[in-house]
Amino acid sequence: MTSKHSKPPKRKSGSRRQTTAEIPAMLTPPTVQLQRERHRVELFAEITLKIRQSLQLKEILRTIVTEVQQVLQADRVLIYQVLPDGTGTPISEAVLPEYPAILGMEFPEEVFPLDYQQLYAKGRVRAISDVSDPTAEVADCLVEFVEQFGVKAKLIVPILHSLSVHPPRSNPPKNAIWGLLIAHQCDRPRKWVDFELELMQQLADQISIALAQGELWGQLEEVVAERTAELQAVNSSLQQEINDRKQVEIALRQSEEQLRLITNALPVLIAYVDDQECYQFNNQAYANWLGQPLSSIHGSQMRQVWGEDCYRRMQPHINTALAGKVVTYENEIILQDGSTRSVSINYIPHIDNDDAAPQPIRERVSGFFALTSDISDRKAIERMKDEFISVVSHELRTPLTSLHSALKILATGRLGTLPKDGQQLLSIADDNTERLVRLVNSVLDLQRIESGAVTMEKQVCNATDLMIQAVDAMQAMAQQHGITLVNQHLDLKLWVDADYIVQALTNLISNAIKFSAPGKTVWLTVSAPLDVLFQVRDEGQGIPDNKLESIFERFQQVDSSDSRKKGGTGLGLTICRKIIEQHEGKIWVDSSLGVGSIFSFTLPLYES
Repeated sequence: MTSKHSKPPKRKSGSRRQTTAEIPAMLTPPTVQLQRERHRVELFAEITLKIRQSLQLKEILRTIVTEVQQVLQADRVLIYQVLPDGTGTPISEAVLPEYPAILGMEFPEEVFPLDYQQLYAKGRVRAISDVSDPTAEVADCLVEFVEQFGVKAKLIVPILHSLSVHPPRSNPPKNAIWGLLIAHQCDRPRKWVDFELELMQQLADQISIALAQGELWGQLEEVVAERTAELQAVNSSLQQEINDRKQVEIALRQSEEQLRLITNALPVLIAYVDDQECYQFNNQAYANWLGQPLSSIHGSQMRQVWGEDCYRRMQPHINTALAGKVVTYENEIILQDGSTRSVSINYIPHIDNDDAAPQPIRERVSGFFALTSDISDRKAIERMKDEFISVVSHELRTPLTSLHSALKILATGRLGTLPKDGQQLLSIADDNTERLVRLVNSVLDLQRIESGAVTMEKQVCNATDLMIQAVDAMQAMAQQHGITLVNQHLDLKLWVDADYIVQALTNLISNAIKFSAPGKTVWLTVSAPLDVLFQVRDEGQGIPDNKLESIFERFQQVDSSDSRKKGGTGLGLTICRKIIEQHEGKIWVDSSLGVGSIFSFTLPLYES
């Protein structure tokens, strides 16, 4: 964006990226470059997949600015559209709360000069490390303009009209430039690296394709709407109706051919399934994966295409989609050559609105769209990581236990009395060794649960007995921290593994005690609105909204420095989630900063 009086500055060449703190110093330069390239490919693939999973342009643009803002750790990322009359406007933005939003603001004097458009149309990329640096050759009026938004550095990448996939019915654009993808750094100057320029350029190309595809989708909807209006208007004779139907069929075939051209280029399975679970559309990837011609798949039921075993795993999710709900799950499929692939599957219901039907059945699910992506490589990496962690943890457990025991003996003074400074160092070593032992034990517990090595020995249990055991186990810790534990139990029967449910309760109570100030209270309650609902409520510091989901992931902590002081490993909540999921339950958290948190989980009620 610039004033109509500003002159385009000369293009400044980008700088090469230097070694970062994230890359270990002992790695060789080729290894560093390989890791950078791998990281870039993974980030681009993840963002590109999110773009492909949406057919709404606004959602695509919002996804891009949000993901880019998080990946680049930029203060603001926006998409700026250049209009045919030379003006421009921001149409999507992701910005940190402490900086003013540009989206929605009006700039009456704003003009995007023709010479700027021509430069960007040729692929011009500007990486400005410091807008106030005279050597950056930024026009004074532009410096004044961006300073009102606190911009210190900016990265600008053009978004061009994608002529290669431009809809055939539309007029070609007069200007090759559609808009700009812009990243701002507001708290300090920033040197943009090659990785960031490449990622921004690739995403700008994806936006170009999404724009053309969105226009094509709009044209297809217009064709269908036009043909539908014709059918409703022409009822004077049967022959005319037949002719109109033929015209509609031709238009739909043309639309399907255009749709197939787009979907066949994607490396994922894309299909439409009707309410009888029969395939009505499949892209070329189905033929490549299954080794069957598309003609044999079309009209076939999913049970016939995938086989009995695979269909049995799919069926609950198919029923959910046909009930009108979006479904995302993972599965294992066997291809014709006998190989197995891990896949991520999305079902998006297709809901018809029949205005002529009675109110209760006006909305009808006529089928669903199916998107299947290959995640075999990701699963293989996860298995390798889990195996590595398991082996390392097993090797660490024995020496750590011996070391911890030796430090305990030294602390008793049996082998001699240490001076005050030595005793303090010994205490620090003992505390950290104990924390390492807890971490290794937690990693091994989590690995055993995830690998399926743990068999839940379920039996009929009383909720009161489980809660009393958990509170008794944590009473000493509560007294040490000056916390009052309140146990509001209720006699309810459960079909669970008692030891693992007590472990989940003690983990939640331990967290509540650690992050509560002395003199506060922690409540453990149970109720049965439908399923059995356990809740652990504290009066602690609370959890930010953006952390409510991630804290159940591995090694995720609200405040890593605070957690280190309190001895947290970042695995307790992950273990709780795995235990509850093994019991067919759900776990979540509600929290308010400065007020406290409520950790809740449900378990099925035992029915004798």
